[in-house]
This record gives sequence, structure tokens and C-alpha cells, in this order.
Amino acid sequence: GGIFVADILFNNYHNILEIKDSNTGEAIRITVYYAKKIAGKYRVSIDDNIRFLQDIATHADSYRSLFDNPYLKGLQQIHQQYRTKIHLNLFYQSVDGGFTLSEFPDSYKNEWATNADWLRLSFHAYSEFPDEPYKHATYEQVKKDCDLIVGEIRRFAGESVLGPVTTIHWGELNVDGARAVRAAGYKALLGYFNVDDDGAPVSYYCTVEQRRRMKKRFIWKDEAEDIVFVRSSMVLDKTNQQDIAAKMDAYAHAPSGLPPYVDYLIHEQYYYPDYHDYQPDYFEKIRTAAQWAAGHGYEPAFIDECAFE
Repeated sequence: GGIFVADILFNNYHNILEIKDSNTGEAIRITVYYAKKIAGKYRVSIDDNIRFLQDIATHADSYRSLFDNPYLKGLQQIHQQYRTKIHLNLFYQSVDGGFTLSEFPDSYKNEWATNADWLRLSFHAYSEFPDEPYKHATYEQVKKDCDLIVGEIRRFAGESVLGPVTTIHWGELNVDGARAVRAAGYKALLGYFNVDDDGAPVSYYCTVEQRRRMKKRFIWKDEAEDIVFVRSSMVLDKTNQQDIAAKMDAYAHAPSGLPPYVDYLIHEQYYYPDYHDYQPDYFEKIRTAAQWAAGHGYEPAFIDECAFE
């Protein structure tokens, strides 16, 4: 009938706590993870990437470097200024169906490898449409698309740009689909985990209770499926540039406090003037976000560099 409190020191990544009634033998066990390196780290993740790859493929005869492409050049400049690490989630096919990753040349493979310390590529979805493509997809369908994209990345960029983290298009994936991406080597999935608000869940198969947990902690592991979920701290294309710093500062006054790991999310298509929601301050938003992170002591790191040990 009371509340009991104990101080416990964690040294290991994986910990099992047991609370036991010495009189009855009744016991409750829970697993607690202590990621020693995750606090004070950040990255930029960009969804829906395909157009910059199509541009490079189209200009393969004239682009001597990947960074002759203005989109990648802009990202490189932000990295050079703030050491920001950037993760790009890829479509296989362009919106109009006129380009696929199979058409991207492997002639830049060495350059991908040279920049793999700050630039990552991963599976996102086969294409932009339909919306929520994997919400009700089978294990086989997800595995097929994932293997297709990962296989192409290996072909043209090599193993070093791949990692065990991705974001699935629309953040919707049932348990069977999640098992498919886990089998492909992805240990962590990014999402919004909206709950008790009007926002789209973007939370895979997580329950309301689990989403509420994510709102408080930003990171949580589903022991049953061996998948780590990470909550994005801010969607930059839905945030005005002048509001970025204030909204990040506001976390300090929220019950959750400042995010231990900051993931800034943005989508590729907002960079292009012909897109209906074109944002001319695209790179300024990313730069402002990186500046806030640097000014608050956050250091660049990919999730797998700090969340799994």
C-alpha cells in the first residue's frame, strides 16, 4: 500500500531489475537500458530522397563529384560548418516513375565511402505514393522493397554508408513489416509518436500507452521485437525558421525536458522551387537547427554510434 524508493547505479547497457517480496516470493522484473553515450548528441535526417540522385545520374557525364549537385553541396556546407551528421532515407522510384535507383551509376562509390563518416543512406519506401504504403503490408512486401533499395545502395555507394537505423515512409508499419526491416538489419526506427493531440501518429505499430511513453522519454525499446524507437525532436519543414530556437528551448519547460538525443527531420522535396510547398529557406532552417544544437552543447552523432551501448 505504500511507495518504496531505492537508488540504483547503472553501469551496463542492459539491466534487469527485480522487485521481490521476501515473505511471499512474489516478484516483478523489468528491463532497463542505460545508453551512456546518447545524451547531448544530434543529427539531421531527411526523408523522401530521390530527386538529387536523379539529377546526379542525369549529369553523370559532367558531375565530377557528388557535390556538384547543389542539394548535396548545401548539405556538405552545413556539415563543414557544424560537423553535422546527415542521414538520407531513400525512395527507389521517382514520383513520375521516370527514374529508379537502378539507374544511378557506381562511378561515385569511392566518394560515398570517403564521406560515410557524416553521410548515411537507408531504405524509406518504394515511392512517395501511395501514402502509408506499409501500414497493412505483408512481411514479404516490406522485405522485397527493403532488400531492393539496400541492394542498390550497396551497389552504387558501398557498405560504409549503410547503418542499422531508418525511418519508414509515413512512420507506419505493422508488426509483420517491422519484423521484415529488423531482419534486414535495422535496429531502430524514427517517428513522431504523436498522441493526445491532432497530429498524425507516425508511430508504427505502437499503442497509445507506448506513444505516451515515447513522449516522455524520446527513446524506448520494444523488447518483444528487439526494436528501438526514437522520437524526432522537430520537423523542420513544419516549423518557421524564426521559431526553431524558441521551440527547442521550450522543451526545457516541458515534463520531458530537453531531448537527450535531438533528431531534426526534414523532407527533400521542400528544397525544390517547382514543389508546391517550396521553402526557399530550406538550408537556413537546417543551419539554424544545427546552430541551436551546437550552442546547447549537443555534438553530432548517428544513432547507432551512441544508442546501442
